[in-house]
Amino acid sequence: MQAVSKGDGMRGLAVFISDIRNCKSKEAEIKRINKELANIRSKFKGDKALDGYSKKKYVCKLLFIFLLGHDIDFGHMEAVNLLSSNRYTEKQIGYLFISVLVNSNSELIRLINNAIKNDLASRNPTFMCLALHCIANVGSREMGEAFAADIPRILVAGDSMDSVKQSAALCLLRLYKASPDLVPMGEWTARVVHLLNDQHMGVVTAAVSLITCLCKKNPDDFKTCISLAVSRLSRIVSSASTDLQDYTYYFVPAPWLSVKLLRLLQCYPPPEDAAVKGRLVECLETVLNKAQEPPKSKKVQHSNAKNAILFETISLIIHYDSEPNLLVRACNQLGQFLQHRETNLRYLALESMCTLASSEFSHEAVKTHIETVINALKTERDVSVRQRAVDLLYAMCDRSNAPQIVAEMLSYLETADYSIREEIVLKVAILAEKYAVDYTWYVDTILNLIRIAGDYVSEEVWYRVIQIVINRDDVQGYAAKTVFEALQAPACHENLVKVGGYILGEFGNLIAGDPRSSPLIQFNLLHSKFHLCSVPTRALLLSTYIKFVNLFPEVKPTIQDVLRSDSQLRNADVELQQRAVEYLRLSTVASTDILATVLEEMPPFPERESSILAKLKKKKGPSTVTDLEDTKRERSVDVNGGPEPAPASTSAVSTPSPSADLLGLGAAPPAPAGPPPSSGSGGLLVDVFSDSASAVAPLAPGSEDNFARFVCKNNGVLFENQLLQIGLKSEFRQNLGRMFIFYGNKTSTQFLNFTPTLICSDDLQPHLNLQTKPVDPTVEGGAQVQQVVNIECVSDFTEAPVLSIQFRYGGTFQNVSVQLPITLNKFFQPTEMASQDFFQRWKQLSNPQQEVQNIFKAKHPMDTEVTKAKIIGFGSALLEEVDPNPANFVGAGIIHTKTTQIGCLLRLEPNLQAQMYRLTLRTSKEAVSQRLCELLSAQF
Repeated sequence: MQAVSKGDGMRGLAVFISDIRNCKSKEAEIKRINKELANIRSKFKGDKALDGYSKKKYVCKLLFIFLLGHDIDFGHMEAVNLLSSNRYTEKQIGYLFISVLVNSNSELIRLINNAIKNDLASRNPTFMCLALHCIANVGSREMGEAFAADIPRILVAGDSMDSVKQSAALCLLRLYKASPDLVPMGEWTARVVHLLNDQHMGVVTAAVSLITCLCKKNPDDFKTCISLAVSRLSRIVSSASTDLQDYTYYFVPAPWLSVKLLRLLQCYPPPEDAAVKGRLVECLETVLNKAQEPPKSKKVQHSNAKNAILFETISLIIHYDSEPNLLVRACNQLGQFLQHRETNLRYLALESMCTLASSEFSHEAVKTHIETVINALKTERDVSVRQRAVDLLYAMCDRSNAPQIVAEMLSYLETADYSIREEIVLKVAILAEKYAVDYTWYVDTILNLIRIAGDYVSEEVWYRVIQIVINRDDVQGYAAKTVFEALQAPACHENLVKVGGYILGEFGNLIAGDPRSSPLIQFNLLHSKFHLCSVPTRALLLSTYIKFVNLFPEVKPTIQDVLRSDSQLRNADVELQQRAVEYLRLSTVASTDILATVLEEMPPFPERESSILAKLKKKKGPSTVTDLEDTKRERSVDVNGGPEPAPASTSAVSTPSPSADLLGLGAAPPAPAGPPPSSGSGGLLVDVFSDSASAVAPLAPGSEDNFARFVCKNNGVLFENQLLQIGLKSEFRQNLGRMFIFYGNKTSTQFLNFTPTLICSDDLQPHLNLQTKPVDPTVEGGAQVQQVVNIECVSDFTEAPVLSIQFRYGGTFQNVSVQLPITLNKFFQPTEMASQDFFQRWKQLSNPQQEVQNIFKAKHPMDTEVTKAKIIGFGSALLEEVDPNPANFVGAGIIHTKTTQIGCLLRLEPNLQAQMYRLTLRTSKEAVSQRLCELLSAQF
């Protein structure tokens, strides 16, 4: 492009910028800016026509003022007029102003489109590039509709300059990502593929980015790119660093283009043409060979470029999964990185080896590094690397090394980070079940797991133990003996008491012949733990006691005395009281035959997918190491024997009422009577061994930070991962609100059974009414659907509702949960008050219950304008010149609910030297003051 000549230096702009920089205070800066704005406005409105240079200078000043954070409400038409200039510098400033200040819904878009159309038709490459950059930067749908058909024509035109082709490819990519439906597929698609053969490397790089994006939705249209990509990759890989001097980065030829080509090839299966496939294999071998060569530079940029190509090459080898020699070589190469001093390389090596472990060709090669991985688990300082080491041990496990890996993971569990303990527990439980040959080892492992990390053993784990013990006759006696011995420890985790109570209630008779584990001793041992347990566990133990009445008639009087005691019959918990009354009555009036029928041994459970594995898949998400079970080299038989059939329909799952199925006569509960539904776990017990897809997922990582950002704003992206984007746009007035939720499918594959659900806890439901309509259950690839939520605040509240989204992507069940940012401050109505009125009301709210104060350290830079914006965004009015100290901020507003209105006054006192704040809130209701103080404190 043309360089700006010295004559275009715009001295007036330089003087203005210098004046701004020399301002001693914010007030002086604002005064100088207002003066300049007045001058520019008078020049634009004056009778005398301005020349192009003056327009450019003033538009440039407006752009600078906008970048300083001030609003600009004029000058847009002058910027549009600059687009018609024939001077590059004037046209450049016009396009720059439009790209930055004109939004996609502006009324000027049509005028801008006309100017862009003229520049695209001018055949001046510099002007064409400026126009294409503007289209990509604004990226509005209206622009897309206007130019989506023209840009492909420019891209494939034979007389287009290289710089224009490069800009056109990237502009088309931007439009396609914003609105895929606007970019028509036509004859140009076949011609754009041939840009991979272009002599200009910049054009090739831009074209690869475009083709990679397009082929994900239309793979057949771009299938011919495979041979061209292999050919171009071969030329780059085999070239010396001197052959591509302009595109060589620290002795590595064209690393970015190489990585893009390798990613493009991962969109397709291995080439069918033997010659193309042979050339590609040769390329991949060359990359692996070059990785073994000594570095040509000691600088980190050289090693980063080499490793980027190497890891992308390994990803392609794993994707093809058809070349045993390459897979083993890739595994050995990654093994060298496991002890590299660079943490990122160790992380990437472990992550890639997790995928390699699923290949039948490289599984054995991965297993040779088991000692190195175990050592990394013990010595690695970075928790994320340790987590990947756990994933790799899990992936490389088979029958030959399962005892060693499970033992090492149990050993590490005692000192593992709290953030990954639950995941390790799930993996140990799955491996112990999957590769158990001797089920006594399985029982020992799970009991050891409960002993080491009982707090992290989810209910799915001990449910699964119960299922396996009940379904296998050969392990029942050993399980009863083992849990009896484990319960004799002075301190037992509650999960162990649950397992012990269940197993002894079912199979305690198998060890009753030993005087050391007689029926009375079993009962006394369990009852000694009773007073230390929670209500659900006590309910389970009461069910065990009534089972004992059937198994051991000799302890019937002792058990009846326990059931008859005031602590049971008059228990404050209605579930325990009801069980005690009904069990006592049953043991008294029922004959031996009736008792034996009612309390008979639980039948074997139906075969279903392990609920532990389902939970781990849900926790880790799609395309992770836990999903590699289906492709492992060694297929194992389920613990219960035979292949596992499909999960039962969740429609049959229901939550029993507190009085339903107390004796465990239904087919679902896995405990003699199950924990009481009133405690919130009844539904869990009913759904123990079914597909747990209907369960609400834990809150997504990072969602709490996003939630906090929405306290002072109403619009933005609430959640985003590799599949889904959730955007919000909301408005509130008094006690009513409306929220628009936008669900965007970021992939090229349909979302099926797409079901977003709003969940309010029992505590929140009386205070907040939410109404919404279901959305279309199918979300096309790249599409977006909208859901409207009507909100009514009935009374003040502290919790936030949860948005749970469930769908199927590529056959995999997805479950995402995020908190919806509906907070109490959204129902603020700002109130303007004079200084006298403010302090008069401040004194009226002087009771200790009405004031909440918080002194806290600033988490962000203490900027006055940002603070003002956050207080206004919080919902209250910002009262100027009210506080005697001008550095303080005061605000006033009214919280509107359906039942009442709550006045609120706030005062924020910053201490710049100490980098601290003191926030004081006074309202007529203590809970409101507390909640508002918590929300606002988190913003600074």
